[in-house]
Amino acid sequence: MAERTVSLTPGKRILFLTKDFGLIRRQLAGEIDLTLDDVRPEDLLDDINTDVMTPAWVCFDYEPGEIAKNAYAGLMEAGSRVIPERALYDGNFEVMVAGERKGVGSSRETAVQAEKWCGIRITVAASFAPIHAKNNINQGVLMAGYDILRRLQKGEAVPLSEFTKGHDPITKLVIEHGGLFAFSKALKERKVEVPRPSTGKRPMNMAEKVIARHLLGGMGHVKPGDAVLAEVDGGYSHEFTSAQVHAFLEEEYGKDYGIANPQKFAVFEDHLHYADGVKKMMPFAGKIAKLREIQRVYQRHTGQRDYSVRDGMSPGICHEVAREKFIEPGDLILATDSHTTMGGGNNAYAYGVGATEYANLIHAGFTPLTVPESIRFELKGELKPGCTAKDVMLFILMTFVRRGLTLNRSMEFGGPGLRSLSMDERATLANMATECSARAGMVEADEETFRWIAATRPGTDVVALRARAVAPDPGAEYAGGVHPIDLSSLRPMVAHPGDPDNGIPSDPTNGAYVDEIGDVKIDIAYGGSCTAGKIDDLEMYARVLREAVAAGRRVAPGVAFFVQYGSVDVKQHCERTGLAEIFRKAGATLLDPGCGACIGCGPGVSERPDQVTVSAINRNYTGRSGPGRLYLASPLTVAASAIEGRIVAYEEGMFRTSPPRRGAATP
Repeated sequence: MAERTVSLTPGKRILFLTKDFGLIRRQLAGEIDLTLDDVRPEDLLDDINTDVMTPAWVCFDYEPGEIAKNAYAGLMEAGSRVIPERALYDGNFEVMVAGERKGVGSSRETAVQAEKWCGIRITVAASFAPIHAKNNINQGVLMAGYDILRRLQKGEAVPLSEFTKGHDPITKLVIEHGGLFAFSKALKERKVEVPRPSTGKRPMNMAEKVIARHLLGGMGHVKPGDAVLAEVDGGYSHEFTSAQVHAFLEEEYGKDYGIANPQKFAVFEDHLHYADGVKKMMPFAGKIAKLREIQRVYQRHTGQRDYSVRDGMSPGICHEVAREKFIEPGDLILATDSHTTMGGGNNAYAYGVGATEYANLIHAGFTPLTVPESIRFELKGELKPGCTAKDVMLFILMTFVRRGLTLNRSMEFGGPGLRSLSMDERATLANMATECSARAGMVEADEETFRWIAATRPGTDVVALRARAVAPDPGAEYAGGVHPIDLSSLRPMVAHPGDPDNGIPSDPTNGAYVDEIGDVKIDIAYGGSCTAGKIDDLEMYARVLREAVAAGRRVAPGVAFFVQYGSVDVKQHCERTGLAEIFRKAGATLLDPGCGACIGCGPGVSERPDQVTVSAINRNYTGRSGPGRLYLASPLTVAASAIEGRIVAYEEGMFRTSPPRRGAATP
C-alpha cells in the first residue's frame, strides 16, 4: 500500500503570525500571501500562549462554531484585536506558522480546537509547548517544522512519515489514525497493536519509576522516549472543561457511556465561582451557568467525586484540594488543567491534559504516554528570611527556561535543602513547573511528606505511604542535567509583565527593585491562586501585615489588597489562628476559596490598561488578569508592596524600624 502523503490544498492559504502585526492584518485582509522566503524564523511570534489563542471568555463556549469565530481573540495591540472575530474562520487558511514554544501556558484544548475548526490542519513552529503539542496530536492536527513547510510551499507531496518522524510508536499510530479517539477505537477493536517497551533493568529517576509501576499489563522498566499504555490513579476536571469532556464522551460512546473507576476521579466548581461579579464577565453569565449545569449532569451520570459549590462556597481550587484530599506519593494523576503539576509536591507524577485525552482516559482507565526526559534540581542550604519557593521558581524561569533546559521534561526537586521547605512550599515548586513548559514537577518524599498527608487525612496508613513513595536510583539519568541551587544565595524576585521568565532579583544592598524596574507604584496587590493560596502563603501575608499593623501601618491609600483562600481548609486555619483578623485590621479584602483573578474571573483583576498589579499568582501573560500591567512576586513581596504602595521586597523588621520607604504612600 502506498504511503499516505500530505499536500497543500489548491486555493487554501497560509497565515504567518509575525511580530509585525501589520503583516498579520494584511494577510487577513487578503492583500498579501507570504512564504518562508519573505519571513525569517526570528520574525515570527514566540511564546504564543493559549490565553492569546482562546481567552477565558472564549472557553465559556464548547460548540465548534462559537469557539472558532473567536480564535486568537487575545492577540491584542493598543486595546484592539489583531485577528478580529471570524477573521481566521473566514480567511480560507489551512496552515498556521509561528515561532518558538507555540502554545505555552494553560492546557486548554480550545486553543487547538479554535484553529482546527477554522480549517487549520497543519500548524508549523520552531517548537511547541508539551501539552499543546499533545492536544494537536489528539485532535488530528499535524505539526511540522519550517523545512517541511518549505517543501509544501514548493508543491511537494510530503510523506506522512515526515510528520511522524521523531515521535514514539504509539504517538505515530495516533497521528496516522487522525487523532486519539480514532486510535482508541482501533485499539479496542484490535485493529492495531501497541508494542510493550522492551527496556531492560536500569537505574530510573522518579518520573520513570512512577510510569514503570503503572504499565498496563504489569510493572517493568522504562527509559525516555518509550511509548506506553499506563493505568491512571486519578484525575479531575472543572466547570471550564467538564462540558467538553461530557460532550466528547457522548459523541464517541453514546449517551449511556460509562467511565472506569469513578471513585478515582472528581469534578470541581472553582474556576468560575467569582466570574459573575467581574464586569467583563457579566455578559457571559448565561454561558457560565450552562457550564455549571452541564458539569452537574456529567457528575451525576458518572458518579465521580463531587466538589461542587455548597451553600455559596466552593470547597477550593482543584489543585489545592486534590493535594489535601487524595493525591498520594507515587500516584499517576492527569487532569484538565496545566497546574495539575502541583500534585508533584506530594511525590506524584501529575500533569495536565486536554479534554480529548481526559475523556478517553476516564472512559478506558488508562492512557498512552511517552516517558519524558528529566532535569534535576539539587537544593542545598536554606532560604533567607525574605525568600520563598516562589522566588526559587522565578529564578529557575529566569536562568534555565530560556535555555530550553526544562521544555517537555519532568523537573525533579531533591537534595538536602528540600528539608528546609514546607509541604506548601514544595507544592509551589511543582505547581510552577508548567510555567517552565515542563511535562511535570516532582518533589522527593521524606517524613514531612508522610506526616503532612496523614495530618490532612485522619486515618491514613503512613506505612503504606512510605511504600508508595519514589526516589531516584543511584545512577539515574537526567538528559537536562543535574543543577545545584544554593538556596541561601537567592534573593527575592519580581517578573516583569508579559511572561513569568522575565524575572529580576532584588537589589542586594537595600532589598528594593528600584534599580531594575524603577519606582513602580501599584493599584492592586493580589494574594491567592493555587500557587499562593495555601496555608503557608497566608502565613506569609500575615507575617508582613502583623508587623505593619503593630507599627500603625495599613494597606496604602489607593491600593486594593485582595487575599484569597485556596481551600476551605485554608480558610478555617486562618479563622482558627487569628490570621483572618490580622488581614482585616490591615485593610485587606478577604475572599472565600476559589479561582479568580489568576484567570481574569474574580476580584483583583485590573480594569484599565494604566493599572499596575503585583501578584503572587503563577503567570502574568498580557490580558490574563485584566488589561493592566501585572508583576509576579512572592507572597512576602506582594504583602510588603501593598503596605508601601509600590513594589518592594520584604525585609525582616522593615515596618518595625523604619518609616515608609522612598515613594511609598502614607496613611
